[in-house]
Amino acid sequence: MSIFAAVFCLSADTWMGTEVDLDGAESIDDVADLMRDVSGAHGPDAAEGTMLLLIEADDEWFGLVRVDDHSDPQVFLSDARVVHEHPVAELLLESGEIEAPEQVEGTGQKPYPNPGGTGALLSDIGTSERDLLSLTLSEGILPGDVLSTVAARAGFADYLDSLRL
Repeated sequence: MSIFAAVFCLSADTWMGTEVDLDGAESIDDVADLMRDVSGAHGPDAAEGTMLLLIEADDEWFGLVRVDDHSDPQVFLSDARVVHEHPVAELLLESGEIEAPEQVEGTGQKPYPNPGGTGALLSDIGTSERDLLSLTLSEGILPGDVLSTVAARAGFADYLDSLRL
């Protein structure tokens, strides 16, 4: 499965973005440390402000991780059921904000996502909890479209688009 992940941070009141590889992360703390390291490369103020990690897996699901300065990560996962199938999604469980649903054996497409985590993690940068849940649960909207909307509302859609090329 192909996973796209990028860290966005504010440096001198401007959003900056960097694509990252999560393969070496073994815990949610590793993810937060990676976010701080990448943001710190943009400037010292970036590692002490708001940092967002956007994760997208083959138009199946998306995840968001937010770290503010030295606080614990906040997470949101578009479909908590994927933690049983994807190691990167499983990392987000460690935040304590997502409960893994029972694993159901079977085949076929999952009809409706089961979002988990802190839906309000973007409320101060353009996407309320209600809007995030609505976007996540809307039929026909792909995970990449949700991330594009979130990025546009926060003000870094151009950076996201340039990284996806």
